[in-house]
Parts: sequence; structure tokens; C-alpha cells
Amino acid sequence: QVQLAESGGGLVQPGGSLRLSCVPSGLTFSNTAMSWYRQAPGKERELVARISSTGGTTSYTYSVKGRFTISRDNAKNSLYLQMNSLKPEDTAVYYCHTIWVNREYWGQGTQVTVSP
Repeated sequence: QVQLAESGGGLVQPGGSLRLSCVPSGLTFSNTAMSWYRQAPGKERELVARISSTGGTTSYTYSVKGRFTISRDNAKNSLYLQMNSLKPEDTAVYYCHTIWVNREYWGQGTQVTVSP
């Protein structure tokens, strides 16, 4: 059974940094692309960043470009999202996501709150 376990959320002041982690199980991590999504209160879930299976290709939603970095360590079976220069509008629940054998999987989510 595929499971995605996120960690690293918390409360941070504007301009601060956080690093999210996601550790998948039940799949071959090095063979699958991974993504981070987020959902703010009252808003739809949105794609934040995506990374290819090898880590060679990444993409970001416009609002986080230059501030967030998605990365992965296939040897450690881990996905990361480094978030710098955080803004109040980055406040959301952040989810790890993948598609494996034609099925979608989501983590439980980790709360990120950016507030003075």
C-alpha cells in the first residue's frame, strides 16, 4: 500500500524559511515523479512544484518561483520543498502527491502558517 508521510510544517514569520519533507513507501521512489500541492482556507488545492523521477526537471507555480525549491534524494527515498522568503499568502496545508500505477496518492498534509 502506497503511503506518503509529510513533515516540517509550522508557524513562521514573514520572510522566514521552512523545509518540508515527504517520505513515500509502497512504491519505487526513483521511478516516479513527485509533486507538492497546497490548499489555503476557502481556496482550491493548487500545484506548487513538480519534480521528475530523476530530479533533472522541475517546475513551479508562478507565485513561488525564485522562493521555493523542490528537490529529491532517491538514495534516501525522500522529497523536499525548501521554502524561503515566506509570505502570509503562502499559508496553507501542503500535500505531497504522486501517481503510481495509474492511481493518485496524497499525503495527510502538513500545515504551514506565515504570520507576524
